[in-house]
Amino acid sequence: MLTKKRTLQACVLALALGVIAASPIRAGEPVMLMHVHGLSYSADGKQLLIPSHHGLAVYADGRWSKAAGPAHDYMGYSATRDALYSSGHPAPGSGLTNPFGLIKSRDGGKNWQQLGLTGESDFHMLATSYATNAVYVLNHQPNSRMSQAGIYHTLNDGLKWTRAAARGLGPKLNSLVVHPTDAKVVAAGMDDGLYLSRDSAESFERLAGGQRVLAQSFDLDGQHLWFSTHAGKAALARIALKAGSKAEEVTVPALTEDAVAYIAQNPVRRSEIAIATFKRSVFLSKDQGRTWTQIAKDGTTHQ
Repeated sequence: MLTKKRTLQACVLALALGVIAASPIRAGEPVMLMHVHGLSYSADGKQLLIPSHHGLAVYADGRWSKAAGPAHDYMGYSATRDALYSSGHPAPGSGLTNPFGLIKSRDGGKNWQQLGLTGESDFHMLATSYATNAVYVLNHQPNSRMSQAGIYHTLNDGLKWTRAAARGLGPKLNSLVVHPTDAKVVAAGMDDGLYLSRDSAESFERLAGGQRVLAQSFDLDGQHLWFSTHAGKAALARIALKAGSKAEEVTVPALTEDAVAYIAQNPVRRSEIAIATFKRSVFLSKDQGRTWTQIAKDGTTHQ
């Protein structure tokens, strides 16, 4: 067992290397989704990952568990084919600087590398391109690498950030996602519809209107968008990226005063879709949304 002195030395070394080390978890520890700050599948399609207020929750083989990693409060969160990106706040007692800025994990959340803006920024809205590792964030105030508020993106893990003009968007941005293979293509959810940019968020045009869009996700085929709306009741739809396309409604589970907050597609079995709601319920569909199975209700996970 490590002494306090050795533990402190290990923490200092981790900080010097820019790596946030994993902490042990207890076997059989119950999983409660205190918050849901994102949703993604592992690259092999075997795990569904949910960042919460106390670390990453994992659903695999019909069972829930906690990921073998630190119990940080992961806020903005998005996955690519080979990494997880996040922001947020360190676990109490970790000794790490708050907030995280931008962090990255290459091993499913066991260890995290600090990429910059540590102690400066907490990005609640963060999106990645699945195959390119481009990262987009919504920044609310100036920091050492961003001179003003707005949408920024980086193609090199935060070494350089570029601000986007975001012409065509109103002041309230509900959600942001990036195309899986083309880092210049970005979709934004707004109170008056779904917007699409093909020039790295410099300008946007409305793809679907008349509804408040709360969440969206690019289909991994790169040709469609899934999106969530709420106009008296929750709804889910899928639309092609071509101009003039009409959205096709997708069956959504019965939700009471709730709506879909996150959407994820299994990269291996692409007919499998997962959704998480604002009230922390989670559902799986293995037939592209025709039928759904609930695996968590109001934060309580089903074993």
